[in-house]
Amino acid sequence: MDVEKISSPFCQLCGAEEQTVREAGFQACSSCCTLVETLKKNPSIIDKVLPYIQDGRVSQSNRTAIKRQTDPEFPEVLDGKRYRAIDRDQNKWYLSVSEVDGHPVEVFASTAFDRDHELQSRISNLTTITRLISLILRHIFLNEELTLKKCLKQIQRSSRNKNDLPDMLYRVLSRYVEAT
Repeated sequence: MDVEKISSPFCQLCGAEEQTVREAGFQACSSCCTLVETLKKNPSIIDKVLPYIQDGRVSQSNRTAIKRQTDPEFPEVLDGKRYRAIDRDQNKWYLSVSEVDGHPVEVFASTAFDRDHELQSRISNLTTITRLISLILRHIFLNEELTLKKCLKQIQRSSRNKNDLPDMLYRVLSRYVEAT
């Protein structure tokens, strides 16, 4: 823990009257320093504790504000593994799984049969599935906030042609953005 010792009459986080150190921009007592360090290492703890704060009632705006503060930085380069699979029509597929700390955070699928018209439709649907699965994986393993807007962005990016399934899904679901 990289902290600067400064004597101060009280902790700016909990109000305790004891010696404090500078931690996360605050003068904090040893107990609060431990708490801050724990939250830095495991921000998902906030979601477990939040329901018990404010008489067990936390507004959605408070939850969103706290969640945004804990969204992780996504690395530019990821480790990954590539798998080859064959579907029931004997088409070869290549599945790439990107990882952060050994956890899957993105999934990509590709095939050598991109020119086949029927397969084009399957690929856009598959792209939608893999983009949404990747979003869910980042939510699970990196605590990234999962929103309707993020889902819509991934669905829209997976569309290959006007009126394909991803395009239709995007147009219908985007009507709900203002409702959230």
